[in-house]
This record gives sequence, structure tokens and C-alpha cells, in this order.
Amino acid sequence: MSETKQNSVELPELDILQRFDVPGPRYTSYPTADRFKKEFGPEDYKEVLKNRGTVSLEAALSLYVHIPFCSNICYYCGCNKEITKDHSRSAQYIETLGKECDLIKDSLTGIGTVEQLHFGGGSPTFLNNEEIVQVMETLTSRFPLEKDAEISIEVDPRCCAPEKVEILAKAGFNRMSVGQQDFDDRVQIAVNRVQPFEMTKATMDAARANGFESINMDLIYGLPFQSENSFAKTLDKVLELSPDRIALYHYAHLPEHFKAQRRINAEDLPSTPEKVAIMLDAIRRLTSNGYHYIGMDHFAKVSDPLAQAQENGTLQRNFQGYSTKPECDMVALGVSSISKVTGCYAANARDLPTYYERINSGQLATIRGYMLDADDRLRAQVIMNLMCQFMVQKEEIEQKFKVKFDEYFAFELKNLQHFANEGLVGLYPDRIVVTPKGKLLVRAVAMNFDRYLREDERVRRYSKIV
Repeated sequence: MSETKQNSVELPELDILQRFDVPGPRYTSYPTADRFKKEFGPEDYKEVLKNRGTVSLEAALSLYVHIPFCSNICYYCGCNKEITKDHSRSAQYIETLGKECDLIKDSLTGIGTVEQLHFGGGSPTFLNNEEIVQVMETLTSRFPLEKDAEISIEVDPRCCAPEKVEILAKAGFNRMSVGQQDFDDRVQIAVNRVQPFEMTKATMDAARANGFESINMDLIYGLPFQSENSFAKTLDKVLELSPDRIALYHYAHLPEHFKAQRRINAEDLPSTPEKVAIMLDAIRRLTSNGYHYIGMDHFAKVSDPLAQAQENGTLQRNFQGYSTKPECDMVALGVSSISKVTGCYAANARDLPTYYERINSGQLATIRGYMLDADDRLRAQVIMNLMCQFMVQKEEIEQKFKVKFDEYFAFELKNLQHFANEGLVGLYPDRIVVTPKGKLLVRAVAMNFDRYLREDERVRRYSKIV
């Protein structure tokens, strides 16, 4: 295979993994969310929405809706969530979402039909059947869906029985992401997420029976009591269920940041060598069983649109991970959600009281944001190309941004020589290529182009790459 063949991935030697396994961003945005400024507020975001029709005439519209509620806490989770058994709390939230939709619609210019719609959480299936239909009607009455729109939802099989899957399909959903993490009983008890194989299978079978076009499954390695042998048995069951996509996340144990993780005993976590063994074995198993390595922790069947988007150069990365739709403006709704519109990031309040207060007072819930300058846009494009295509064509960047690549990035290219010496990247006159051996460390490669990491010590706050 040639060095640029995107479907090839090699497993680097353990000593290389350990030397390059540094804390680093996941680059769902650039600049990363910790760089957003509190000086950017509701009126700034409102102005961006009003100018969208003249700034990005052709940009398609994508919507993200955050549903924060969960009935039970999973000890590993670092998401923004509200743990409650009180299902009546969702009524106020749905009402406020409707008000936020109206505020956005009053300001938004440009293309207003939606190509992508994603429900994340929390657990969106915390909502009952009537509420799911209500939220969909709230959204689509303001923002009509394109005929072939991708409409996805994160589901928890513990609150998404086959009957509920049928409701989701009738409401318009055609893709789902199933949270599973591990099938081992001991691991499930340790992280407070008991979810039998039969339960997950029933949800996935119902999705296929009701015409869902794609099913993703989330897995996590590095959880308590996991071993290479135990996770191999989980992979056996995953391959039996045959999801279209798989996300294999690394568990970052940060109890100082996430209170629930304090219930996990650090002594029960697998050692670093064991975690690496779990990850490497999973990559071998998945890539030898028909899954294309997309990048970082994502896999997709070769026939899946995600793999096809990478092959044809249209793969993108945003706050929901990898995406098939290029150059979308993403409007995000709900508590803690982050929008990206015409070179602007706008982050909503992270707590419900502030979110409710802002929206009910008639203003957007924006509490932080960021307007990209010319350098940000240039570096964002280079990082995007590395993360999605494992390659940067210098001429493409030069033509788009009117710079001389080797001069502009002389410092970065010098730093990358260290990666080249280890066979992780190829440095050529016309391009930079992440080699098959370097793909697992692409975040470390991308970090070389992150100007902000050179300016402070904030890198310590990120989780490690592997």
C-alpha cells in the first residue's frame, strides 16, 4: 500500500506510543473551547446570525440539540448532564427549547433548511414518546428538514425499548448511536451501567426493522476490571451485533474534574500497558473484520458514508466528532451546547438556571464565544485536514489562504522533523502525510500547528492521547 492510502493503519512500537502519548486536545474545534472568551455574548452571536446570509451564502444548516437529563449516573461520564428520576423536569426544558428556537429563527439569515440534526446528551431517550415527537415538531416547524437529511439520536437501551425505537422512526430519526461501553458484567457493575447484551441487541434489531440507515456503538477502554482478554469477549459481541460505526474511546480518569469518577477505585483500573494492549487488539480485530479506521477512536464499515466521505475528501470534524457534511453551519440548542456559524463559536450556559434565565428574558443563552481571525482559520484548516484526511496538500492551503506554506509554518515543520525521524509523518515538498504508523498519534501531529499551545501551559488540562 502507498503511504497515503487512507484505509491502512499500522500499530507503532510500544516505546513510540509511550513517548508521544502526551496530553492533547481532541480538536473538535480550533481554537479549542477552553480558549473561548467571556467577552463574547448574546448580542455578538445574534449579529453573527444576522450576517450569515451575506457571509456564507452557500453554507448548509446543521442543528444540534442537547438533552441533559439521565435517570442514573454512569461513574465514568464527563458529559454535561442532570441526574434525576423526576421526569416532569423535561417539560420546562422542552418549553425553553421552543423559545430558544424562536430567538434563533428571528435572527438567522441564509439557508434555513436542515441537512443534519443530532440529539445528544445526557440521554435524549430520557424523554417520553410524546416529548420526543413534541421536540421534533418544535424544531421542524421552525427549521424544515431537507428530504435526505441525516437525523440522529444518542440512545440508552435501558430507556429505549423496541417500542420506543418505533416512535423514533415515526418522528423522523434515521440514525442512532448506542451507548454500550462494555459487555462484561463486572465492568458494568463497577461503572454503574448494567446493560445486558440482550437489551442492546433488542434496541439495535428494532432500529434495523424500522429502517434506520446507520447504527453507531460507543465503547470505552481503560475502565475498571477490563483486560485484553475480557475486552476481546466484548468485541466478539460487538462484531455479532455488527454496528455500522464504532467509537472506541479512551477512559480519562480525572476525578478532580468529574465528581462521579470519584466512585471509581483507581486501583481497579487497568495498567497503562494493559490499556495499550486492549486498544491495539481492538484495532487489529476491527480492521480485520471489515471496519475502516477513520481516525483517532472511530471506525466505520467500508460501505458507510463516513468511510466514503474520508475517501472522497469531504470528511469533517465538529463538536459531535466526525461528520459527512462539509462546510455546514451548526446551530446548537440547549444547555451547554456550542454553535459554529461563519467562523464564530458561541457557547451556551452550562447550568440550567442560567440557561432558563437567559432564554426566558428574551436573549440568547450565549456566555462565551470566539471569532476566528485569519491565522485561526488557516490553522483550523490544516488541523482539520490532518485529523480527517491524514494529509495536508501545501498548494491547496497556499491558494485558499494566500500564504507560502513553508515560510508561514517554518517553526512547525522544524518540530515535525522529530515525528518524521520516527516514521510517523512524511515531509515532502508538496505535502505532509501522516503515515499508517502515525495515525494513532495524529492528535500529537496536529498539536504542532496549535499556536495557543505554545503560549501557555494549558496542555496539562487535556487527557492523554492514548
